[in-house]
Amino acid sequence: MPLSVAAGSSPPADRTVSPAGVPRELRLRAGLVAPRPALPRRQRKLKGGTTSFMLALHVGAVAALLPRFWSWQGLIALAVLYWMTVLGVTLGLHRLLAHRSFDAPRWLERLLVLMGTLACQSGPIEWVGLHRHHHLHSDQPIDHHDAARGLWWSHSEWMLHEIPALREIHRFTADLRRDPFYRWLDRWFLLVQLPLGLALWFYGEHAGVHGGGLGLVLWAIPLRLVVVYHVTWLVNSATHAFGYRNFDSPDLSRNCWWVALLSFGEGWHNNHHAHPHSARHGLRWFEFDITWQHIRLLRALGLAQRVRLAPPLA
Repeated sequence: MPLSVAAGSSPPADRTVSPAGVPRELRLRAGLVAPRPALPRRQRKLKGGTTSFMLALHVGAVAALLPRFWSWQGLIALAVLYWMTVLGVTLGLHRLLAHRSFDAPRWLERLLVLMGTLACQSGPIEWVGLHRHHHLHSDQPIDHHDAARGLWWSHSEWMLHEIPALREIHRFTADLRRDPFYRWLDRWFLLVQLPLGLALWFYGEHAGVHGGGLGLVLWAIPLRLVVVYHVTWLVNSATHAFGYRNFDSPDLSRNCWWVALLSFGEGWHNNHHAHPHSARHGLRWFEFDITWQHIRLLRALGLAQRVRLAPPLA
């Protein structure tokens, strides 16, 4: 049931009370979500490939900030590709593919998914499978980025270890595995960065960009990916720890305004967990949802149909 918040006022913390008189927030943090045991021995070892890849990207992102690689063209490339990548994740992988919040022409769906694959967060089948698994087991011990295991774990540490959820992906993605394009992307998603990097390097070398082609590549690929990673990871971590709740959902999801701004509306996470199939995540007048504005535009152009919506809140 939604919690009442007067229009124009600051939303209060969740004060839903159990029959025993204990606020639900306290029960979630002190009772329902019990301390998690240590990882099993087979999961404690870091995955060498993923850990090395993440380390290399972060080193590349820091290198991009050196004065020798600065350029306005690099900043513009970062901004444009950030918009494309985040929108590809939020609109393409998440609301369209994972939840089928609306229908779109096949060419547009594949374009949006390709944009989301630029985020380098695995291929679309694995991304969608893990996300659907998360919704089924949110903040339970079986959840692969279980927020009760700690902020760092839910933010990014989970992906550096073997997680049992990877063996369950086939159960959640039969609809996607029938598509050869998605199967190809799932296997070769890293290759999508190559033509992008080559095009940027060629332009940087031949257009006299300060820092040359290498500088442009560093800004547009490792720096962009690191920023996008941490913004999208905040949806798994910060929005299960900070903010307010409109709904008494059986997890730790919260609405966090600053994550919503960075992630184009994904920070209205409690709303999303209460209505996972809604194309609109911001349900109050002050909950601005950039991704929903893009869906509205697509609907006006006749490119988004059968849009599924949760009722707005006062």
